Amino acid sequence: MVSTAATSESSPPEPERPIGPRGVVRFIGELLITAGLVVLLFVFYTVYVTDWFTARQQHAASERLQSRWQEQRDDQPRGQVIPEPPPPERGAGFARLYLPTLGPDLNFTVLEGTDAETLEDGPGHYEGTQWPGEPGNFAVAGHRIGRGAPFNDLDRLNSCDPLVVETATHWYVYRVLPLPGEGTGWDEHGGDPRCAGVAPMTGPYQDVSGRRIVGPSRGDVIDPVPGAPVADVLAPGASRLITLTTCHPEFSARQRLIVHGVLTTEYPKIAGSPQLRPDELEER
Repeated sequence: MVSTAATSESSPPEPERPIGPRGVVRFIGELLITAGLVVLLFVFYTVYVTDWFTARQQHAASERLQSRWQEQRDDQPRGQVIPEPPPPERGAGFARLYLPTLGPDLNFTVLEGTDAETLEDGPGHYEGTQWPGEPGNFAVAGHRIGRGAPFNDLDRLNSCDPLVVETATHWYVYRVLPLPGEGTGWDEHGGDPRCAGVAPMTGPYQDVSGRRIVGPSRGDVIDPVPGAPVADVLAPGASRLITLTTCHPEFSARQRLIVHGVLTTEYPKIAGSPQLRPDELEER
């Protein structure tokens, strides 16, 4: 009698079957499903997880800023104009930016610097550009997707919309300049009180509009006079601008969305006086 084991050991191995069209399709399908899950996880992390981390960091930066401002107010004699604090260190908050027409609660602590680590915590001030209220260009960068997405809706801003900056010493109200194509017939805006102090720019500023899209190499948009020689920085009559920059389109760094505004109003803070909020914060 031949044992079962002997029969099994002496049997020739079955030949491997070639992968047919159905197997190839199944394999490709599994790869696509895996790739899709990876993409979904990446999008979830970028849009939600980084937002959560940034919200915590922004809250902490805002609390530190408010505490410093309160100490500075308390140190000044009542009725005195609060003096300017020393320049902030990189990564430290020094101002707050309000975009009231995009939402009543849309405001952020602005940090010093635009390196990747700083921008993970909120909008960052381009080092070397002017400070709020100064002649020249106060320039700020912010993410459009993830990490709090502070500048996600910059493309919704219209001409004359307020961009309010609060510092230790002042409230500065900038307003978005006329958008491309609005120069002709701008006088029609004269009846809108929000547009007081806003008009198409001339001279070295003639190419500066309220909103434009440029390539990532256009660093001149944050120059004191955007796109003009540095010699024009503090020329007589130099304007006081704000520039906000972010990536464009969404989920891409292929281009940059630029918003320019001009300073129209400022309110000094007085030690010992109630810290009133400007009416411009209520515009919608």
